[in-house]
Amino acid sequence: MSRSVLLLLAGGLLPLAAPAQTAAPAVTAALPAAGPLGPLTVEKIMREPADWMGGLPSEAYWSEDGKRIYFQWNPDRARHDSLYETTPVGGTPRKVPLAAQRQLPPQRGEYDQRYTRKVYELNGDIYLLDLKTGRTRRVTNTAERETNPGFTLGERVVSYTRAGNLFTWDPATGETVQRTDFRTGPPPPKAAANPQQRYLRQEQLALFEVIRARDQDRHARERQQKALTRLQPKVIYLGSQTVENLQLSPDGRFVTYTLVQPSTDKVAIVPSFVTASGFTEDLNTRSKVGAAQRAYELGIYDVGRDTTFVLGYKDLQGLDEQPAYRQEYALKAKAPVPAAADKTTPRAPDAPKAKPATELRHVQPFGPYWSPDGQHALLVVRAADNKDRWLLALDPETQKIKLLDRQHDDAWIGGPGLGYGGGNVGWLPDNRRVWFQSEKTGYSHLYTVDVTTGQQQALTSGNFEVQQVQLARDQKTWYLTANKNHPGEQQFYRLPVGGGPLVQLTTRPGGYEVSVSPDEKTLLLRYSYANQPWELFVQPNRPGAPMRQLTHSTTAEFASYPWRDPELISFPARDGAPVYARLYRPAKPDPTRPAVIFVHGAGYLQNAHKWWSSYQHEYMFNNLLADRGYTVLDIDYRGSAGYGRAWRTGIYRYMGGKDLTDQVDGAKLLVDKYGVDARRVGLYGGSYGGFITLMGLFTQPEVFRAGAALRAVTDWAHYNHGYTDNILNEPYADSVAYARSSPINYAAGLRGALLMCHGMVDTNVHFQDIVRLSQRLIELHKDNWELAVYPVEDHGFVEASSWTDEYKRVLKLFETNLRAPSVAPATGGGSGGVGGQ
Repeated sequence: MSRSVLLLLAGGLLPLAAPAQTAAPAVTAALPAAGPLGPLTVEKIMREPADWMGGLPSEAYWSEDGKRIYFQWNPDRARHDSLYETTPVGGTPRKVPLAAQRQLPPQRGEYDQRYTRKVYELNGDIYLLDLKTGRTRRVTNTAERETNPGFTLGERVVSYTRAGNLFTWDPATGETVQRTDFRTGPPPPKAAANPQQRYLRQEQLALFEVIRARDQDRHARERQQKALTRLQPKVIYLGSQTVENLQLSPDGRFVTYTLVQPSTDKVAIVPSFVTASGFTEDLNTRSKVGAAQRAYELGIYDVGRDTTFVLGYKDLQGLDEQPAYRQEYALKAKAPVPAAADKTTPRAPDAPKAKPATELRHVQPFGPYWSPDGQHALLVVRAADNKDRWLLALDPETQKIKLLDRQHDDAWIGGPGLGYGGGNVGWLPDNRRVWFQSEKTGYSHLYTVDVTTGQQQALTSGNFEVQQVQLARDQKTWYLTANKNHPGEQQFYRLPVGGGPLVQLTTRPGGYEVSVSPDEKTLLLRYSYANQPWELFVQPNRPGAPMRQLTHSTTAEFASYPWRDPELISFPARDGAPVYARLYRPAKPDPTRPAVIFVHGAGYLQNAHKWWSSYQHEYMFNNLLADRGYTVLDIDYRGSAGYGRAWRTGIYRYMGGKDLTDQVDGAKLLVDKYGVDARRVGLYGGSYGGFITLMGLFTQPEVFRAGAALRAVTDWAHYNHGYTDNILNEPYADSVAYARSSPINYAAGLRGALLMCHGMVDTNVHFQDIVRLSQRLIELHKDNWELAVYPVEDHGFVEASSWTDEYKRVLKLFETNLRAPSVAPATGGGSGGVGGQ
């Protein structure tokens, strides 16, 4: 039995590296020799990945002429990745010298419609690249930073932003024009004459003809001077607001901009104790859910009329509709008070009265997005509560909007292509149709809508997700990444721009990141399989064409171990929904028949799939557990990505509900089908996975014997707004959702052995979270838990020593509590020891 303790641990440096591949390469880089990996240990698998796995390629892209491929790589076990280049036909990749890197245009930038020029920002200055000649012109060279370059005025000029104002530069003349004059603060007060002064002036003009004539001449000169200086932009005072997203309309008639009212709410401070200075340094991080958020408005500057407007939305369909969950509180307010409270559910603080139905919700505008000919403007508007997204046709001259599409969700708008911001939207070359993604059928698919008729067309359909979309340069073809064949398998497809059958281009099972060459003849693929890390390949742009490997990154040491290809299974949840999972079965099960369930983090993330996991440390640890005789299950629980809207929103207003019962049903499957001892099931996970681990041990102690909660959320009222408000609404408006979803409210139920690990400089899930839960456990007289803290770690660990220490503790937890020869019933006093003391 162990007591609650505080463990202070420090470590060395581990740069993050991407994952790797074991297939025979077309070309190889020289890799340092290493011996066989041998039996897995925590010390071996938690080393710096580049030192023993190999530095994997990432951030691959084509050169502008399509003759070279650039990517980040680390085949030499250096401290950091470096830029490499190779050719589509193969050959040994070559490191790009720093001097040559400085001459390369960045991958990001804006192209003109014909893809003959590219404008981009580099180190705070703007450059224009002629793609035919390869010549680069420097547009700006200033101490101030210029950003957001683009083409406007019929693509004749380059636009950019400097110090919160919009400028244009004409390549033909070299002329730079300032298009806006935004100034902070209120406008200066106008000098107001007092009644005496007004009387004397009027008397003078009435009495003296000469004075009257001179005054008229002065006014005429002022009007003439104003006409001559008409090109100077109107001074616009912002008050306490700031301005973003400045755009000049293609005809130069309007400047649109987003006005932002900053939030003044308190932000949480995270102290950093182990610093180079020797002093404790405070890190300003974020506000907590429910804090006042920034407010947004769309401003329109009518250059022709020299006046400004702020767009209104009062007639927008559904803007006055209040969220459906508020009906629950309205009904409760009318219901009689029960004689006794239900003690099994945490008491929620009283929520305020629902807002009047006539109150308009706040919104955030995105865009406008102009049609290629500049005749139409598309505006995307999202409700601040993220339960509605509207596509609108905007007429800036009249400030009128026309509804093209409304997507409403009683939970929250999300899914591939819809997550945050404006989402995936754009124009087709006919200047009439807008394309966008929507989950209106329950799965994210590709649609178009005619801005003149409002007619919509679905270009894809079915019980699968379109996960990425790009329009070919010739604008005749779509390129899509989708999981059409299986929820855990990605393939790359093409589709005619007007719709038709999906043509699958890739064939190997796994996952792909795909970039099409500038001439659209070749695909650059970053590909991986479940037990084969990411490598670079090229493939001719035709269905079923062979893939040719460009990199080989994994070491002989990594390849010497037979990494498992986890079984991809599904089982029915208690409500009948199919749950997908990865299963690691031991070749030699331990006689005690233990099992561990790994819970992935992020909530909306997929890990039961056929490609290399972003959880590579956990993947290797699951192999280690299976080698030791554990059966390991890795579940894509409710809320995970890849399965459509119903699965994504299955955690709405109750985290720790269906997402937890999916784990419990998985534990039952392990017992019923795979012979696991029901008394020897543990679970572990980080972030959201740590949260589920806490909920499992606190509310399902008869199911889970031991658990490791890593960087766990313990109270959702202390997490951030952008993520939490979507799922649980605001804590003061939906207190029931927070009360039943926060583990700290269930801590009295702890019976099994609990290990908690947390970074002290975690700016995502703050260290305060785990400290509050620790105090709660102390007050509840629980002694079957321990806390290991990591003074130099943020949310995602980067130090090899920290990873090693953490997972040695996790392994000891399971070995002590799940593989012991005999297992006593877990009790509230903690007879199931953590095994760390």
